[in-house]
Amino acid sequence: MQYKIHGYQPASLFQFFEEISAIPRGSGQEKAVSDYLVAFAKARDLWVHQDKAWNVIIRKPASAGAESLPPVMLQGHLDMVCEKRAGVAHDFEKDGLDLVVENGVLRANGTTLGGDNGAAVAAMMAILDDRTLVHPALECVFTTEEEVGLNGAQALDKSLLSARTMINLDSEDEGVATVSCAGGMRYSLFRPMQRETQQGDLLHLSISGLLGGHSGMDIDLERINAVKLTARVLHHLRSLGACRLVSFAGGTKDNAIPRECSAALLFADAEQAARAEQEAQAFVAALQDEIHPTEPDFSCEITRESQVTADVLTEADGNALITAACLAPNGVRRRNPKQGNFVVTSLNLGIVSTEGTEMCLVFAPRSSVTSLQEDTMEQLQLLADTFGFRTEVTGRYPGWAFAENSPIRQVFCDSYQALFGQELRIEAIHAGLECGLFSDALPGLDAIAVGPTIRGCHTPDENLPLDSFERFYQLLTDVLARLTK
Repeated sequence: MQYKIHGYQPASLFQFFEEISAIPRGSGQEKAVSDYLVAFAKARDLWVHQDKAWNVIIRKPASAGAESLPPVMLQGHLDMVCEKRAGVAHDFEKDGLDLVVENGVLRANGTTLGGDNGAAVAAMMAILDDRTLVHPALECVFTTEEEVGLNGAQALDKSLLSARTMINLDSEDEGVATVSCAGGMRYSLFRPMQRETQQGDLLHLSISGLLGGHSGMDIDLERINAVKLTARVLHHLRSLGACRLVSFAGGTKDNAIPRECSAALLFADAEQAARAEQEAQAFVAALQDEIHPTEPDFSCEITRESQVTADVLTEADGNALITAACLAPNGVRRRNPKQGNFVVTSLNLGIVSTEGTEMCLVFAPRSSVTSLQEDTMEQLQLLADTFGFRTEVTGRYPGWAFAENSPIRQVFCDSYQALFGQELRIEAIHAGLECGLFSDALPGLDAIAVGPTIRGCHTPDENLPLDSFERFYQLLTDVLARLTK
């Protein structure tokens, strides 16, 4: 293939990133990239294991003189969040990413980049490929469906792993090492809905241009949730006169703050529809003044169609969905003032849909305190019971507790200081990492999470400064060499 990234070392690191970027690898669609890794390992005579969930483990023997040392696990996930800008013609199930390099920064054209966690995949491949590196025996673990609940890590047979030192490569800030994380889940509300055919004027709303972001890493930035904002507008408009909900759709991932949302209301009376259109324009103008300081690209398109026939939700169903979305808790719920106001508990209303025969609201609750997570779940259950929804919890994963004594943390601190003359920052994050699952299954596991700087994760603004990626790899390989001494 024709590579676009040049001038960075080692060249193989960046070439492997480009190669996996050419393979569609959204969550649940990892078979092709998993098979690619199996072929990669076999071509280098490396031991490889692939399971039914398309997880892959590749082992590399220790370099000369390090054969007697304990093995080290490197770990990252194969899947990526598939988000694109409105109007971008990209099929994530068929098309590779269109990579763009500008001023030393890598991004994708109109879509997410997949640096989360393609950076880990490429780094492990480069290490496995390079026979000149000094390191202990390695167990490179590539998991699947991380972005939709850490499903691959859940399914992985961890008895295949002998390492008790783990370097997770799914952190997103150069110069920062993550040493604990929140637990989370996917919490869904479903309610059967009925439709009936009516005539009238159709009012369309389409919100776009919001920043969005990662529902854990960016939740403390107070970014506007497009689903919550749309629910607010719908609630205001239905107070103006009799109308029926036709559609309400926004967000595609529970763990991404929704950037876009659309809805449609049918008014039987044309004059009411015209007044509602005027009121909607005025209401949106007020919203722009309210949120433009933090959401400068926010826009809301409002259009009206006269005398149309539409399948509308029953009044009870439409009211239940709009009211539940308005009242649904969202955003930061608890901070720890003794830890710099670190977010302890949050949730994100990531998806609303009126497709098929059931309406749904899908949340991503997170917490590093079990009792507070239970409180969030109880509130969501109360919301569901109040408005006739059933609930479903999937992809639940544990948090990862801070360890007072961590040899691998100390090695990273020493290496970073020696290489870059600065102290490595140690922090906890309000996001899910697979370290919790591995720590639960492997007693005595000493784990750390590191990575290059990746900005705009889970959005089409995602980008990766290439010099940061280069330094990250330098740090990683230096740590592996230090583990042999």
